[in-house]
Amino acid sequence: MQHEKILILDFGSQYTQLIARRVRELNIYSEIHPYNKIPEIDGSWKAVVLSGSPHSVREEKAPIPDLSAIKGKLPLLGVCYGAQHLVHEFGGEVLPSITREYGRANLSFVDTQSKLMKDVPTDSQVWMSHGDTIATIPFNYKVVASTNDVKVAAYEIEGEQTYALQFHPEVYHSKDGATILKNFLVGICGFSQDWTPATFVHETIADLKAKIRNDKVVLGLSGGVDSTVAAVLLHKAIGENLYCIFVDNGLLRKDEFESVLEQYKGMGLNVKGVNAKDRFYDVLAGLSDPEKKRKAIGAMFIDVFDDEANQIKDVKWLAQGTIYPDVIESISATGGPSQTIKSHHNVGGLPDYMKLQIVEPLKTLFKDEVRRIGKSMGIDGELLGRHPFPGPGLAIRILGDITKEKVRILQEVDHIFISSLKSSGLYDKVWQAGAIFLPVQSVGVMGDERTYENAVALRAVESTDGMTADWVHLPYDFLAKVSIDIINKVKGINRVVYDISSKPPATIEWE
Repeated sequence: MQHEKILILDFGSQYTQLIARRVRELNIYSEIHPYNKIPEIDGSWKAVVLSGSPHSVREEKAPIPDLSAIKGKLPLLGVCYGAQHLVHEFGGEVLPSITREYGRANLSFVDTQSKLMKDVPTDSQVWMSHGDTIATIPFNYKVVASTNDVKVAAYEIEGEQTYALQFHPEVYHSKDGATILKNFLVGICGFSQDWTPATFVHETIADLKAKIRNDKVVLGLSGGVDSTVAAVLLHKAIGENLYCIFVDNGLLRKDEFESVLEQYKGMGLNVKGVNAKDRFYDVLAGLSDPEKKRKAIGAMFIDVFDDEANQIKDVKWLAQGTIYPDVIESISATGGPSQTIKSHHNVGGLPDYMKLQIVEPLKTLFKDEVRRIGKSMGIDGELLGRHPFPGPGLAIRILGDITKEKVRILQEVDHIFISSLKSSGLYDKVWQAGAIFLPVQSVGVMGDERTYENAVALRAVESTDGMTADWVHLPYDFLAKVSIDIINKVKGINRVVYDISSKPPATIEWE
């Protein structure tokens, strides 16, 4: 089935994937392409969005797209950098802001006649993130929204279906961002909203069947949402030709290896458990740098899979549960200019010696989308509601080098924290939670004795996609009880702190 689709041109913004996600929430299919690798503008494209960027339009080497086949011919929406580019390149003026315009702001003027701003309140909160400001606009541009500090917060071009926003409608903090995007996509562009979870499942299974045929596939199963949904999709497509491998890397949560294997017994999946703890501990010995730890784990993960794959006759493919946030924080999903934040263990391809092709059925989806896909396939809600857990496991929650004793301590701390969230009815109110082993020791008193032991930090955040996140205001009584339980029950810990950083500027994980 050929879907109506929207083209999103990526200028390097960390929010580009969020634009795609917001579009998909409206059941509209979207694709992201680098600004300098624009696909042929044929009849399959119904509209175009220009993303934000870490660059300035005033830079000598500012990203400049060829819009000759787009502007004035297709509905076009510029966001942040995109809005400034459409001013700078077509006769207006963009200047440095007197102060950096970053964070929450409120609209002070909205043109109620504008199709783009329909049903948007005059005082609507928006999210700004830019160092330049639009000083003057070309003669045929019309301002349709302002804040007290930003006169040109939104505009449209008379005689064209071209619109622009200085703020980010895709970010959660823009309260009416979804309304604005719907106004553009449905009200202006006329999308029919026919791209749904059921459609994704049907088309993905068909694509997997066509791509894999009768080949055998090996999949790394972790017990998490992503690998589970990937496994079920593949199982529906190729059945017994899917071989699931669950590796115990020694960095899982307490008793997770055994419980995960048990969990999948009734799902009809062919799963083999592999105890590779010592192999991972050996390659991690003495490593403190988080990037080196991630890369060491990723390399060993592939080595273990190579060993297991060689035991399966004629296996041709390695499947992974890679999703969008993994990709955008490692490399641009489509080879574009997005900036790297950190590498991920399952992103970046395979070494030459490993003779498997890679298949990633979820790499265009965000976490909440993966859950919706899983629900549409009838996967158990408790499993789908499980918090995200990083691929490198506890290795990136132990700051500094990894030892078996540190892993043991953190497993016990994490178990108390997560179990307490569940028993207190707080688990489902938190998007992700975990404990971090800190590379510090502090003085304490237990009984009449002085102690000098380790400290741990607890982390709980609320989010919808992992791209932005706020810390959760857990009740003080709850935190007090958890702290007491950890200090009393986990030998080696005498201090517990709670992380109240949001993303940005922090990341969800500490490494």
